[in-house]
Amino acid sequence: MKKIRQRKIIEIIEKREVETQEQLKAYLEEEGIQVTQATLSRDIRELKLSKLSVDGTAGGKQRYVAFYRESGEHVNDKFVRVLKDGFVSMDMAQNILVIKTVSGMAMAVAMAVDCIQFPEVVGCIAGDDTIMVAVRTVEETRQLIHKINEIVGK
Repeated sequence: MKKIRQRKIIEIIEKREVETQEQLKAYLEEEGIQVTQATLSRDIRELKLSKLSVDGTAGGKQRYVAFYRESGEHVNDKFVRVLKDGFVSMDMAQNILVIKTVSGMAMAVAMAVDCIQFPEVVGCIAGDDTIMVAVRTVEETRQLIHKINEIVGK
């Protein structure tokens, strides 16, 4: 039942703009799947769903998106799109890259940076609109800046 429910969650969020757990719960119930709020929260965490700004503006609508798929289909394209949509600017401080994002999108962009698997990246820490990316060396930080600029079209 869990796998069926989780597949249905992915299907729903890919077809509809789901902003809240309550909406997701209602859509599941329309499909004949009864779920408690606690179970739904656990499913969201296990599926590694994130919220992404619908219109790219601060305070705008957000919706659930799935980054990890068992099949791996279009995963890299999704990460690139999230990076492009959320990116505002970046600057380096030695081997730390600081990326500014659209308000509320730092966590989604940090996940995208992690999942793109740049070899230079050790890890990311995200706030609301700022990400600190730990990079191995200063030279690799410069290389990473170049790669990200190519992706976001700067």
